[in-house]
Amino acid sequence: MRKPTIAIDGPAGSGKTTVARLVAQRLGLVCVETGAMYRAVAWQARTLGIPADDARALADMTARMDLRVESAPDGRTRVLVAGKDITAELRTPELEQLASRVSTHSEVRHRLVELQQRVAHGGGVVMEGRDIQTVVLPDADVKVFLTASVDERARRRLSDLEAAGRHPSLDQVREQIEARDRRDETRAASPLRPAPDAVIIDTDKLGADDVVTQIVGLVTGESNAAAD
Repeated sequence: MRKPTIAIDGPAGSGKTTVARLVAQRLGLVCVETGAMYRAVAWQARTLGIPADDARALADMTARMDLRVESAPDGRTRVLVAGKDITAELRTPELEQLASRVSTHSEVRHRLVELQQRVAHGGGVVMEGRDIQTVVLPDADVKVFLTASVDERARRRLSDLEAAGRHPSLDQVREQIEARDRRDETRAASPLRPAPDAVIIDTDKLGADDVVTQIVGLVTGESNAAAD
């Protein structure tokens, strides 16, 4: 029997990465964090000194990149460039902001969408990002769009950063999230939005396990989640 394909999208801080990992673990599927792939492109661009606004150079670089993603035993996505595991280098606020700028270029997105579709071919994947249910996997078996208020998302992101030893102010984190939202929602290439047939889940007052239970229910046909 073919395993399902699950597409999960949402803005920064909506909980999609944690939820996708837990859903994959619960169902025995592979989790793919597509945001890590864009951060890998940003990492390579920074390494080579390519400006984030040089669309042509970024497209050429991305086309030549030896980029691979693998599912680690803990459910996280491992990212390798030319065989080097760079996963640990990708989780910085600066690189996330750079990845947001790089991801606005349609040529870069086109290259990564092709790779993401190859990874998901045949099913058995939980893929999360910002255009999975609308562009990458429009025929996914289950489509979910997670959302939450800016304040709640800022609090979550600040908690993650503090756990990693970084201590920005809540206002700084909120400003970064709002800037990211503007870029994601207004970019010409694959803007962030829910698919017409996606189930929208507001995670403001839900824990990760509650959201996971709803999504697993969508897969098994036992969900109480309702689309907005």
